[in-house]
Order: sequence, then structure tokens, then C-alpha cells
Amino acid sequence: MSLEMVWLVLMGLVLGAYFVLGGYDYGTQILYPLVGRDERGRRVVRAALGPFFFGNEVWLIAFTGVLFGAFPMLEGTLISGLYPLFLLLLLGLVVGKAAVQLRGLVRNARAWDGLIVAGGLIAATSWGLVIGALLNGVPYGTDGVVTLDWSDVVNPFVVMAGVSNVILLCAHGAVFLTLRVSGDIVERAGKLARPLLLAAIASVAVTAALSGGTAVTQPTAALLVVAVLVVALTAAVFLAARDRSGWAFVATSLSALLPVPLVGLGLYPYFLVSAEGGMTIAQGAADQATLVTLLPFGLALVPVIVAYQAWSWWLFRGRVSPATPTYF
Repeated sequence: MSLEMVWLVLMGLVLGAYFVLGGYDYGTQILYPLVGRDERGRRVVRAALGPFFFGNEVWLIAFTGVLFGAFPMLEGTLISGLYPLFLLLLLGLVVGKAAVQLRGLVRNARAWDGLIVAGGLIAATSWGLVIGALLNGVPYGTDGVVTLDWSDVVNPFVVMAGVSNVILLCAHGAVFLTLRVSGDIVERAGKLARPLLLAAIASVAVTAALSGGTAVTQPTAALLVVAVLVVALTAAVFLAARDRSGWAFVATSLSALLPVPLVGLGLYPYFLVSAEGGMTIAQGAADQATLVTLLPFGLALVPVIVAYQAWSWWLFRGRVSPATPTYF
């Protein structure tokens, strides 16, 4: 395996972990007023997020570091070319994090509750649109510059990718809450989980049906990933119906992770594809000397973050209730 592939797998792992862990944050934020229908319930939902909320973003920071260090050409082209979507994503992250953190300290609670939902919705939608835009093909010119326009985003496939990601993460967040909270909130989250999972399956199927004109270079691999995604969501439906919250969360975690290999395998050996050309993995990577120098740091980083996450989950493994102290 080449160094470029080692770094590509490493980048996929950290981004996939972020989609799983940050994904249930965004899903929980969107469902916040539906599950927490009164002040007591909303406090419990915030308490469920509390111990992990900011720690989950470590994976996004790790992804950014890998992208900047190992794939600098991709980083420069991707961030600048898709800056409208990444600007929207940044807005969602800032608004959502600030609203959750400050919600318990302000008097105008209704406005901040709305910002919690908006932050999660914007972040989930933005990531879905990014995935859809990459699979659909970006306007990558012969000069190596991506000039994304909103007309490249507002098309059926990309929009449905955004919708599918929102529904998928809402289902992931609902299953997370059935595993994390107690009392009547578990029942509310459980009642939402099954229809959301079924809606996620339907939205994925519709998105796949619209993929005929996309820039996917490996359609067989892409369809295989989509099939695994549908199977995982279907398994989650049956597991959630049988109150197997732990295994249902494993299934939805796999579902939340799969968009990352969908892009990686579907566009291989390219990062960016368009009718005018594309950027291959080798073209987007740093030189061999840089990849060799950074490799020990990259290989050491992931186990440290995994250990931290495992310790955090073990330390706060109990279900939360109205009596549980909350950071928010």
C-alpha cells in the first residue's frame, strides 16, 4: 500500500468517526424540542449531550490536520472551491455550539432553543450538500481551480443528498437518546426512531435513483456502499423495535459513517471529478518526504483520541435523568 493510500485511509477513519459522533449531536439538536417538550425534558436532552458535545469535535480537528498536512493541494482547492458550503457549515457549528453552551444561562430560552435546532440542521444539511456536490461532480477547471456556484448545489441529486443526511442523522440522534436518557424521554425518542429510520431508507433510495448523471467513477463500489447503508438502516429498524438500543446505535453509527467511504470509493482514484478533468489522490497529496515525516504523528494521534473517547464514554456511561448534573 502506498503512503498516499495509508493517509487516505487514516483521513477516512477520522472523518468517519466525526460523522458518527458529531452526527448524533446534530441529530439530537434537531430533535431537541420534539423530545424535550418541557423545560425538564430539554434539560435532560442537554445533559445527554453534555459530556461528549465538544469532545466529539476533536475528530473534525484531526481531519482538518490530516487534510492540511497530507493533502495540501486538495485542502487548498476543496476549501476555497466549496467555500459557500463550508461557510454554511461553520455557521451551523458556531451557532449550535454556542446555543447549547449558553442555553442554561439566558432568560430568553425560546430563542436559544431555536438556535440549538438551527445549528444542528445547518451542520447536517451542509455536510450532506458537500457529499452530494462531490459525488455529482464539481466545476474543476483545467487551471486546477474549483468555482462552485449555487446552481451546482441546487439540483435534485445534491439537494436530496442534503435531505438524506439530515434524516439519517436525526434517526441516529433518536437512537442515541434511547440509549442515553431515561424516563418518558426514552419513549418519545423511541417513537421517533422507527419512522425516521424508515424515512432515511426511503430518502437514500430516492437519492440513489437520482444518481444517474453524477461523476461517480466506480459505480459498482458506490452501489455496494449504498446497499450496506440500506441494510444497516433496516437492521436498526428491527433492533429499535425490539428495544435493543445498543445494537441499534451500532447500526445507525455504521450508517452515519458510510457516506465517507461512499465518496472515497465512488470517486477513486480521484478526489475531485468534473467533465473538464479532476484531481487524483496522488495529485492532491504532499510529497513523499512530508508523508513519511508526518506518518508517526498520524499513527499515534488516532489511538490517543480513541482512548480519550473510550474513557469519556465509560466515565459517563450511565443514563441521564432530571437529577443528573448538566454542564449546559
